[in-house]
Amino acid sequence: MSDPSTETAPASPAPLAEYCARLTTRDGTVLLVRPAGPADEALLAAFFGHVAPDDIRFRFLSPMPRPGHDLLARMAGVDHVRDENFLAFAKDGETLVATAMVAGDAAMAEAEVAISVRSDHRHQGVGWTMLEYVADYAERKGFRAIVSYEAADNRETIALEHEMGFTAAFCADDPRLVLVRKTLGSKVDG
Repeated sequence: MSDPSTETAPASPAPLAEYCARLTTRDGTVLLVRPAGPADEALLAAFFGHVAPDDIRFRFLSPMPRPGHDLLARMAGVDHVRDENFLAFAKDGETLVATAMVAGDAAMAEAEVAISVRSDHRHQGVGWTMLEYVADYAERKGFRAIVSYEAADNRETIALEHEMGFTAAFCADDPRLVLVRKTLGSKVDG
């Protein structure tokens, strides 16, 4: 998954260097990954201008033209303890191609994951690679499981998660949603 290199992801206002990485997808696409910071709100707003409307609906489980200030501020202003948002840039270091959010519960037992990929970078292994990266991150942080709520018609993502070892079940209180879950091992950083 990670490709050791001296090449680093673009600077973050709070770099958290241990979570910066250079990743290579299965098809050879290089991603430079770093945690988001408060200064990234405008970058995220521009990014969602390149995400298809259905993919925005899948990400936020609500139809909207683009996420507004409040959502973008939360994505950029994570606490870097229970919650993290990883930004994946193309090899040029400037084009944001994906965002992968991890939001942990208060007990640090389970983390919810949500990923968005820029439309012109879909089907290049970006979603797979980012899901693999955040699952590893969550495991190192000590989470015992990761979950994601998916729209039932988001069959492509549910299939990808199933291929990665997630189990899926319809949500009892909303049959339009599927809860996917993966139990993690114990790679706790120490």
